[in-house]
This record gives sequence, structure tokens and C-alpha cells, in this order.
Amino acid sequence: MKNVTDQTTTAKGIVGRYGEIPLYGEEGFEGMRRAGRLSALALDMLVDAVKPGVTTLELDKLASEFARDHGAIPANVGYHGFQHTLCTSINHVVCHGIPAERELRDGDIINIDITLIIDGWHGDTSRMYAVGAIARKAERLIDVTYESLARGIAAARPGNTTGDIGAAIQSYAEGERMSVVRDFVGHGVGRVYHDAPQIFHFGKPGEGVELKPGMIFTIEPMINLGKPGVKVLADGWTAVTRDRSLSAQCEHSIGITETGCEIFTLSPGGLFNPTLKSVAAS
Repeated sequence: MKNVTDQTTTAKGIVGRYGEIPLYGEEGFEGMRRAGRLSALALDMLVDAVKPGVTTLELDKLASEFARDHGAIPANVGYHGFQHTLCTSINHVVCHGIPAERELRDGDIINIDITLIIDGWHGDTSRMYAVGAIARKAERLIDVTYESLARGIAAARPGNTTGDIGAAIQSYAEGERMSVVRDFVGHGVGRVYHDAPQIFHFGKPGEGVELKPGMIFTIEPMINLGKPGVKVLADGWTAVTRDRSLSAQCEHSIGITETGCEIFTLSPGGLFNPTLKSVAAS
């Protein structure tokens, strides 16, 4: 739930809308491990629930009950007026889709995004789900999106920059003849839901903010089959592709270590990329 905002450099460091970039120690990393694991468990729980005929509102109810049963607070509820635990973004919806009575249909693809708060720490993650048999072009989009995230994470290490992350994602996705959404970014996360730095999913190597041990942020590329343009609908939340092409997203929360990075939102069940059960001809 983060749009692009401006960042400027001051004598105190990199400062943006959300302030200086915090550096966390072991307490912060441990807090993020707990929150990240629980959010990943919630998405694991939904794997079997995502099927034709189920509404996104029903999925949201399951996630809300999961949070309550595990003593967690859904960060999205009440956030700038949003009233649901999940964002559910189907087909050409890029991000921030609102759960509703719309039933999932065979062939849909859906991104489910959740952030659960445990002891003040925010575990922010999202992943793609296939509904029944999906088209090959949709399967390929999902595969490219996941590989884009993997390449961005591989570039997240001390001494590199935020531009290195963006360049790794952009060069791969565009090399696969897909496009990277520019309007939404990754973000710092921890005690605060949306913090500095911003993580652009496009860019040039060496540009941006230098990565340092203790930084914690999300990487969450949104990849379109068509052009990168998006628009936000009248509800003020739902972002869709302007050309109505399919869009996919996946997201991890990570922390920069002395030698690389730690992923806090790994799926305990190995389900971060839920199995695509079947693929329809297209």
C-alpha cells in the first residue's frame, strides 16, 4: 500500500516522507522473523481456499479469523480508511484490490497481500494464486514476476544500492517482453508499516540509496503483460492496468545483513509460489 513519494538527501541522511532510514539490530530482526512468518503462514492457509466459486470476501474473512486466532493485528484494517485484512487483486488489477462478493472463476489469477502485526512488528508479504486452469500466458507472467523478485533479492546486499535492486528487476522483466509498474514501490517496514527507503522496481545500477546492514524493507515488483501504465479506480484504492493486460505481483520483507540479506516472509510450507495445478491452452 505504498505509492511513490519524494526522497531528498539532507545532512542527517536520506530523508523522505517517512523520515530517516532506520537501522535495526537483532531485536528488530527477531521481531520481523515472528511477524513475517505469521503473515506467510496466513497465505499458506489460503492456498486450498483459493478455488472457483469462492469470493474474495470469504478469503478476507478466513484471514481475519486467522489473525484473531493468532493474536495478530491486521495492519490494513483502518489504514487510511481501508476496511479489510487482505488486498485481493484479480487479473488486470495491479494492487490494492478490495475484497468483495465477486466469485473467483476458473482461469483467474489473483495476488493476495497481507500484513500482520505481532508485538508492534509488521510482516508484509504477497503472492500469486492460480484459480483452476490458467492460460499459459498467465503462467509465464507469474513465473517472470517471481524470477524478477528473486533477482531483486539477490542484489540486496551491503554496498549495493536501491538502484541495483531496481535494475536487476527491470532488466529481467523487460528482457522477457513484459513491463514494470512505476507507480508503486517497495518500502521500509518494521515498527512502522510504511517507512524509508523507497524501493523502486526499475532503475540504474549504482544509483539510489546505499544499502547498509540493519535496513529492513519490502521488495514487491508488479509486472504487466502489456504496457506499464496504471490507473486508480473511483474507490480510491483499486489500481488496474490501463490497457487491461494481466498483472502479477509478489512480495517479501527482507533485512540487510553483513553479508547479504535475510528474508523474513518465507513460506513455512514451501508454498510462496503455490503450485499451478493445470494450464489451459491459449
